[in-house]
Amino acid sequence: MTLKKATLLILLLLVIDQVSKIYIKTHFIIGEEIRVFEWFRILFIENEGMAWGAKIPGENGKLFLTLFRLIAIVGIGYWLWDSIKKQTSRILTVAVALIFAGAMGNIIDSVFYGVIFEDSHNTVSTLFPEGGGYGTFFHGKVVDMLHFPLWKGYLPEWLPIWGGDYFTFFDPVFNIADMAISTGVGLLIVFNKRAFPKEEIKVEKKEEESV
Repeated sequence: MTLKKATLLILLLLVIDQVSKIYIKTHFIIGEEIRVFEWFRILFIENEGMAWGAKIPGENGKLFLTLFRLIAIVGIGYWLWDSIKKQTSRILTVAVALIFAGAMGNIIDSVFYGVIFEDSHNTVSTLFPEGGGYGTFFHGKVVDMLHFPLWKGYLPEWLPIWGGDYFTFFDPVFNIADMAISTGVGLLIVFNKRAFPKEEIKVEKKEEESV
């Protein structure tokens, strides 16, 4: 894959991700839900921390997380550039491009959304409000809206620990950027041998030995 094609893929995903987030942010209030199907719903929530709602404690936890994401995206970007330069497998390049696009999409939320949006609790948010946003730079919240509760019910009593508990599969709420990251990671896991062929590893070892 060429750098041009990888860039187009990243830009396409970023546009879809940001358009969907801006639409949800300017048309929904926190907790509002639309049932598209019984197993698919649009549910607006905001993620203040990492995946699965985890947070870094302390006043500077959010700032630290955003700065870490910025450092990580630089590393991912270099990985993508190096993969294209070395003409590695298409699977690897596509996977890294997906991860880069997803990470960048959520970074945009974290860096800018606190400044350009009003708070979404009990009211629909306005883009570029006159009174300023709900936060500051690097303290924005990530917008999530895709919810797939594929199954709900009580687990069998014979199951250890969770037997008899009410359970929802799949409960997390996520966004397009999260989907891109998960798809990229999934490609690397499922097509690991094609993404990292042994021949390339042998060539690298020979180069190291010659040095």
